[in-house]
Amino acid sequence: MFKSKKDTVYVILAGIFITNAIVAELIGGKLIHVGSAVMSLGILPWPIVFVSTDLINEYFGDKGVKKLSIITASLIAYTFILLFIGMQIPAVNGANLVSDSQFNGVFGQSMWIIVGSITAFLVSQLIDVSIFHFVKNKTGDKMIWLRSTGSTVISQLFDSFIVLGIAFWATGKMDTPTYIVSAFTGYFVKLIIAICLTPLIYLGHSLIEKYIHS
Repeated sequence: MFKSKKDTVYVILAGIFITNAIVAELIGGKLIHVGSAVMSLGILPWPIVFVSTDLINEYFGDKGVKKLSIITASLIAYTFILLFIGMQIPAVNGANLVSDSQFNGVFGQSMWIIVGSITAFLVSQLIDVSIFHFVKNKTGDKMIWLRSTGSTVISQLFDSFIVLGIAFWATGKMDTPTYIVSAFTGYFVKLIIAICLTPLIYLGHSLIEKYIHS
């Protein structure tokens, strides 16, 4: 049993945070076109991670976010270890069954993509929490949108360039012009979605306040 309502809130937010972070990694291998640029499909769940990060920041401080970020990074690594083991086990052959090539094609992330994803995740989360609390210390309990959006604007710029830089540019799979365009495209898409989801921050804040103080 949880000791308090805040414990329940933390577990729910942590579950949302971890689920979306891992799903983002699992679907990140699919690249899609945004205009003429290329973007990873893994970007789609990240705005929900932003929202949950900001709510955890708001009620549990930087220690709550940092601890959860380390746990999540460890779980992402654990997920890829299980997938790697799974890819070494031969599949049953037969019609309408998932073959080894199909399974490996979906889940066979390269080591550099894994390293890039986890590095970008940890760096962006640490930057996000630092900026969030810097702005909060300056504005107090007012201007929730500023600390939420402001921390996302800066942290996700680093995230977008780090993950593509390690996984594709540094390994020679992507030339410099494509790398820059793709990183900025992913960044702006995440930013636009995050801004559109700003009302969710206020809704979540309101629901948590009512639940905790009811």
